[in-house]
Amino acid sequence: MDEQDSRRRSIRSFVRRTGRMTPSQERALKDLWPKFGIEYDNSLLDLHAIFGRDAARVLEIGFGNGDTLVLAAADSPEDDFLGIEVHEPGVGHCLLKADEAGITNLRVIIHDAIEVLGNQVADDALDRINLYFPDPWPKKRHHKRRIVAAPFLALAARKLRRGGALHIATDWANYAEHIDETMSACPDFVLAERSEHEGDQPLARHTTKFETRGVRKGHRIWDWIFRRSDSASN
Repeated sequence: MDEQDSRRRSIRSFVRRTGRMTPSQERALKDLWPKFGIEYDNSLLDLHAIFGRDAARVLEIGFGNGDTLVLAAADSPEDDFLGIEVHEPGVGHCLLKADEAGITNLRVIIHDAIEVLGNQVADDALDRINLYFPDPWPKKRHHKRRIVAAPFLALAARKLRRGGALHIATDWANYAEHIDETMSACPDFVLAERSEHEGDQPLARHTTKFETRGVRKGHRIWDWIFRRSDSASN
């Protein structure tokens, strides 16, 4: 890894938040982790072995408390879902909901999504990547932390199968402008659909708790679906 790559990887697009966990969330992380959890390491995941089948694979980055991820997994039992989150109370909540719903097509990882994508997910392994309401880093000096940037997009394109989809949503107008500009300059993706709405027209997804809170504050919602272009190379 050269010096420029090292500096780029040292910039985090998230802040690790342990937070206060309820006793049930703590028990979930202990008792349900063997069922749903995947430990981070530097080796590629064998998703066929993990899920016990070949299926379409959906990766969600930063799933929060996991409510909508569990709903998506329940809605599409024919697909396999992999969620990445660094907020441990949210992961505990997600595990509880998944267990209550009898979900079998969901696994979760507690780690930096860029490192998981780079080190654990094989190229051409995913059919869809969901990036819902990532940290907008609104202060200009922090814009370099925004995950929607050229290095992430190049990585995401490699991990998606040809024709795979990248779904993005935000409730920050400035970040929406940034996403429009960054994606229009990215040759690896083409815009399939875009929607600006009041929280009532999400594109192929459930409404999130974070989104509902933003709408109550008067925020508009932006949704995009991008397809990996045929010209994207691995």
